[in-house]
Amino acid sequence: MNKCMERVYNGIIKENPTFVLMLGMCPTMAVTSSAINGLGMGLTTTAVLILSNMLISLLRKVIPDKVRIPGFIVVVASVVTIIQFLLEAFIPSLYESLGLYIPLIVVNCIILGRAEAYASKNPVLPSAFDGLGMGLGFTVGLTAIAIFREIIGSGTIFGAQIMPESYEPVSIFVLAPGAFFVLAALIAVQNQIKINKAKAIGEKTQLETGCGSDCSHCGNSACGTRKDN
Repeated sequence: MNKCMERVYNGIIKENPTFVLMLGMCPTMAVTSSAINGLGMGLTTTAVLILSNMLISLLRKVIPDKVRIPGFIVVVASVVTIIQFLLEAFIPSLYESLGLYIPLIVVNCIILGRAEAYASKNPVLPSAFDGLGMGLGFTVGLTAIAIFREIIGSGTIFGAQIMPESYEPVSIFVLAPGAFFVLAALIAVQNQIKINKAKAIGEKTQLETGCGSDCSHCGNSACGTRKDN
């Protein structure tokens, strides 16, 4: 796997901003009442991440180290302003739905975190793919939460009715507490999958090596895990 694809995989799976790093919780809780809002917010943040990472990487040797954070904020704010004007001009419905949360992208810890941790230390192309990976990971997280909230809370998905007419929506799921319930449930499922996978890998390793975990009666003196009393 080359470096660029590794950055994308890292952002979506290994260091997913929503389910692993738990970053950007403010928009995660606020805008995920519908799937279209979650997807729109995620893609908007992805565009900002890619462009800001590229610009900060280009300017990494120009911005003085002592003022790098204010410099990063100026770059991010400029990109967010451009994206905001484009949304207002071409997708006004999404612009109105997201409202205040578009300018608040400027202080999103995901964007400033990637600028400081990666873009300011690496070339342009890997930085762009790092932004892409983190943005897509954020989009996946927001959209997944929004889909569950919209189905349970409204009986729809992307505005289309999918539940039968007899279904009684659970209105709390389109309110702020519903976001916490869904996020907690999805993280619990993810953690359980990781635990099961780790156990399966451990059992497979023991079978392949013939290790029975009984070190006190093990006759293999070359075993790295054996401890002789």
